[in-house]
Amino acid sequence: MEINAKQDIQSIVGSESTISENDTFDRLYVIKRNGQLMKYDANRIIATMKKAFLSVEEAKTRSFSGEEIVTQLANQITVTFQKKRPSGGTVRIEAIQDKVERTLIYAGLHKVARSYILYRKRRCKQREIQKATTYDCNNGNSIYITSDDGSKVSLDDCWLTRIVHLACRGLKDVDADQILSQTKNNLFDGITLQEAYKALVMTARTLVENEPNYSYVAARLLLHNLYSEVLDGLNINHNLAYEEISKYYSEAFKTFIKKGIELEHLDPKLNNFNLDHLAKALWSRNDKKFTYLSLQTLYDRYLIHHNQVRIELPQVFFMRVAMGLAQSERDDYNERAIEFYKVLSSFDFMNSTPTLFNAGTPFPQLSSCFLTTIPDSLEGIYNALKDNALLSKYAGGLGNDWSQVRAMGAYIKGTNGKSLGIVPFLNVADATAVAVNQGGKRKGAVCAYLEIWHMDIEEFLDLRKNTGDDRRRTHDMNTANWIPDLFMKRVFENKFWTLFSPDEVPDLHDKFGSSFEEAYISYENQALRGEIRAKTIFSISLWRKILSMLFETGHPWVTFKDACNLRSPQQHVGVVHSSNLCTEITLNTSADEIAVCNLGSINLANHITEGKLDIKKLGCTIKTAIRMLDNVIDINYYSVPQARNSNLKHRPIGLGLMGFQDALYMQKIPYASEDAIQFADRSMEIISYYAIKSSMELAKERGVYKTFLGSLWSQGILPIDSIQLLRNDRGDKYLQQNTSQTLNWEHLRQQIKIHGLRNSNVMAIAPTATISNICGISQSIEPTYRNLFVKSNLSGEFTVINPHLVTELKSRNLWDDVMVHDLKYHNGSVQKIGRIPKDIKKLYETAFEVEPQWLVKAASRRQKWIDQAQSFNLYMAEPSGKKLDSLYRMAWLYGLKTTYYLRSMGASGTEKSTIHDTTLNAVVNETTGHVSLNKDPDCEVCQ
Repeated sequence: MEINAKQDIQSIVGSESTISENDTFDRLYVIKRNGQLMKYDANRIIATMKKAFLSVEEAKTRSFSGEEIVTQLANQITVTFQKKRPSGGTVRIEAIQDKVERTLIYAGLHKVARSYILYRKRRCKQREIQKATTYDCNNGNSIYITSDDGSKVSLDDCWLTRIVHLACRGLKDVDADQILSQTKNNLFDGITLQEAYKALVMTARTLVENEPNYSYVAARLLLHNLYSEVLDGLNINHNLAYEEISKYYSEAFKTFIKKGIELEHLDPKLNNFNLDHLAKALWSRNDKKFTYLSLQTLYDRYLIHHNQVRIELPQVFFMRVAMGLAQSERDDYNERAIEFYKVLSSFDFMNSTPTLFNAGTPFPQLSSCFLTTIPDSLEGIYNALKDNALLSKYAGGLGNDWSQVRAMGAYIKGTNGKSLGIVPFLNVADATAVAVNQGGKRKGAVCAYLEIWHMDIEEFLDLRKNTGDDRRRTHDMNTANWIPDLFMKRVFENKFWTLFSPDEVPDLHDKFGSSFEEAYISYENQALRGEIRAKTIFSISLWRKILSMLFETGHPWVTFKDACNLRSPQQHVGVVHSSNLCTEITLNTSADEIAVCNLGSINLANHITEGKLDIKKLGCTIKTAIRMLDNVIDINYYSVPQARNSNLKHRPIGLGLMGFQDALYMQKIPYASEDAIQFADRSMEIISYYAIKSSMELAKERGVYKTFLGSLWSQGILPIDSIQLLRNDRGDKYLQQNTSQTLNWEHLRQQIKIHGLRNSNVMAIAPTATISNICGISQSIEPTYRNLFVKSNLSGEFTVINPHLVTELKSRNLWDDVMVHDLKYHNGSVQKIGRIPKDIKKLYETAFEVEPQWLVKAASRRQKWIDQAQSFNLYMAEPSGKKLDSLYRMAWLYGLKTTYYLRSMGASGTEKSTIHDTTLNAVVNETTGHVSLNKDPDCEVCQ
């Protein structure tokens, strides 16, 4: 039957449609589906039927008295219930809806009836879906929470239940009821809402050791708390108990930008962006990618806060960084911001920590580390210490070259006295780093470098010892040796080594390779004639002292001067005098130039598709990443002019990688294997190719860096080619570095000669200590520390379990409570668990179970493609002098430029999993042993 304006309303609705004036509905109630009662309300029926009419008739219903038809039909239904229950009573909601259907059909309104029936079906399906998050709960609980105003209100058990079930939705092998049960056991009368939130999170995190997915549950529970905190902080009305955060993300983003600028937390230039357009690009769903460790790290240290209240949501954080890096774009910076946001939000690429801290803020100090050369004068030394403080203030780490400063006992012309050497000044530098923290977010950090011919080298080696005169110690400063090839040759040949004071051999500081060797031997001859002061020692004795201190304190690190300089593309304009805080940066420094590290890392694991490296995706990510890093240079805030001069002149960047171990797991490749070495080689070659190519393409768009002419790049000498320069100087006997290649490098060489490069240096593998936590993957190029352990950092302690191992064990029906117990008992190792197959044991060897020679071989293959260096840790379960000697000699022979920490098992500092009921605790390893682990935490400066 069709409705038209000429139809008689009475013919449609019938005659029984008048409600008795004597009747009221005070005693007629509707039973809802959840069992609750509500008063009968005819207006609800009218509203529902009206929607059905409009969905069918649209404009037609507006041409006649459709409102009257709906009212008459609703009255007819109401009369029916009046007659059946003249004294009042109850009626179920389903009975009312059934009556509406029949009434529409009897009235001949078949299309409207069909629309209403479909509406009921849709609502039924929605209720089924909602049932997954609306669970049986006990509103009669006796727990009362203390509100902000001090009053006590009953804890809404249904709300608590819904929050937990929402957090568990879509995750396998997690039990919401278990979390609720354990949480309720820890609640008490008077608890605050924040404490109740925290109890939920703490309960979920204790279950991580049994199931890795509980880390996502804990993160989602923490997210709910964060959402409320941010929306409240931005004065946005919300009801997160029943609505998704996606509804508020756009408003939160735009409000944050406005308020952040008003509070002077954000750069006013962010207002130049099309905020409505950027808001539509936000992926709120990506918040579910966070693990508990990653989100807690973000919450504690990265999200902008005002008066300790966070006002920045996670995706807003990534967009803020992207906007900060897109400010220098000449064309459509809105689209560039979205491009940058996508690689950050997806975890495909991540900028270094200072960039994440400061991008888009009034002081965008975005660089990670700074390298300086300390001059040999009192004024120069203290100016350098002042520079250290200013650079550290905005989250920069420091690498200082002290090799020019005269040694103890050297003559001081101005006072006619003798120098006390470098140690007292190092003590001041150590205190300065501690006094000036990094942007208020982490403690300052510095590494002192000293060339191994310096007469104070023996005292320098003792700086990190826990015994001796405290005035001659630097307990917080890192230290590193800067070692020329000549010293290593003399170690191999068991020859003497001579120490000098730099004021008497001033040119040694700026020489390397054969030029250094010639000058050094000349000074030795002068010393033999008594013309200059010197000290002669056995080279092997000094080498053993270095290894002994590494064995005992983890310092000084071993870095190689000549490999860094002979393979440097910028040797035509200067000398590399040291590396940085984390030993991956090899840039020139001088009195006029402070080298600057601008870093970011590719998430290699995110570029493994179906067990293979996705080269196309990797190339696209690298292209965007190089652009982001190049933008850092122009946007950066420089606290000292020498840093600005250096960075703008040479434009160095350092693209690295993280998640190497995860990428191996995804391909079923053990770290200790030839396949792993080949993958290290192949993946780094691809990264190197696309990174250099992207810098070349930027040069076509933006111009070459100022000192390009004369560089190795301009001569067609790429990193892979520079190995021959090192070989020519060192000799075949002392270099065993592979030089195989698979890509068409000749074409790229010719393109660089034509178009140049945008950046003097392009690659450096940083340690990624914190950004890998944010991305939820393994650090940098590191092997898995343990398959189950407790990680401690500035955000607290976190249970870390290897999800790849758990997935593998589940697939073979081996993951159960007994396996968890065994993993704890064996300290995260699978090697002694009998029922685990050999192939799993091989694949999941931990850092101390992989022979360190495999690490060196893989690092050597990567190094051949990198124009700078890599932050490279060495692991040794049971070190000895003989083993360390062999390992570090191998590192030099295989062409490594630098090494970083020596990690060893021992009696101090090692975390061990111990069993107390079902919890995992971090305690000191009580295993017998005389070797101590380096006690320094992961470097959280570079990344």
